[in-house]
Amino acid sequence: MVSPMLPPLVVITGPTGVGKTEVAVRLASRLRVEVVSADSRQVYRRMDIGTAKPTPEQREAVPHHLIDVVNPDERYHAARFRAEAREAISAILGRGRLPLVVGGTGLYIRALLRGLRPAPPADPEVRRELKELMEREGVGALHARLKEVDPEAASRIHARDPVRIIRALEIHRLTGAPLGAPAHWRQSRPEWTTLFVGLTRPRPALYAALEARADGMVAQGLERETRALLEAGYSPSLPAMHGIGYRHFAGVIRGRWAEADAIRAMKRDTKQYAKRQWTWFAREPGIRWVDVEAAGGVEGAAEQVEKWIIQEGLTSEGGSAK
Repeated sequence: MVSPMLPPLVVITGPTGVGKTEVAVRLASRLRVEVVSADSRQVYRRMDIGTAKPTPEQREAVPHHLIDVVNPDERYHAARFRAEAREAISAILGRGRLPLVVGGTGLYIRALLRGLRPAPPADPEVRRELKELMEREGVGALHARLKEVDPEAASRIHARDPVRIIRALEIHRLTGAPLGAPAHWRQSRPEWTTLFVGLTRPRPALYAALEARADGMVAQGLERETRALLEAGYSPSLPAMHGIGYRHFAGVIRGRWAEADAIRAMKRDTKQYAKRQWTWFAREPGIRWVDVEAAGGVEGAAEQVEKWIIQEGLTSEGGSAK
């Protein structure tokens, strides 16, 4: 049951393409909820198809927050997400609704639930050394070094993102610990009574769905969306443009890849990303897992989550529709 001192919160996570948004929309037909997106790509404006943003119909069915909040050339990070998500959650609770944090960016969810310690300040000498190494041997050498000392961070940071690679190496050099180590998380007292739900599917089924989704993105105009971003002056070297799909079709537009090869690579990288998400969330304590297929699909998964919400006393509605 909910402590009178701790307001309720539901977190719905899992690998990409598993049905998180669909489950949230089904819950919105039963309960008074609003969604706070925990997706590091959906924060970017003008990047709709390749980030699989909720459709206009889904966003009309349930309010979504922290989508389309920055331009592709702006930086967005876990600390900013934490601050803005906490603000959105407070506002949702103030409206008498149940906040649902929905998304697959594990770093953002961990930052929200556990808090962040202040990172060590930049060290000019360390940065100079790392930048000199990059100039001599290339950004690939830096990423390879990061894989050696902090493989988890290397799996999250794109191999062509020198800013984040250098920062991760700098933190390791200054603290002796990896970027995601407990030393960098503030174990603060809980702010909410939290139901933490993970959605999953058998890997063959999820991988088939991801391949179909990639084909759908191409059919919807992913190349056109990527071309519009490039023509608007957004460099393919931007972290936002390193996202799956955009980096592949930027290569097609620049004549470096045939479209068929880009699509194959896009599907491969999407499946690898899903595997990394599974690995991340397998380490998170307190997740209650729902196999979407075993539950009978999205509708069954939503029913199971609703049962847990009511059992835990996270809503006073008793399961009534909004």
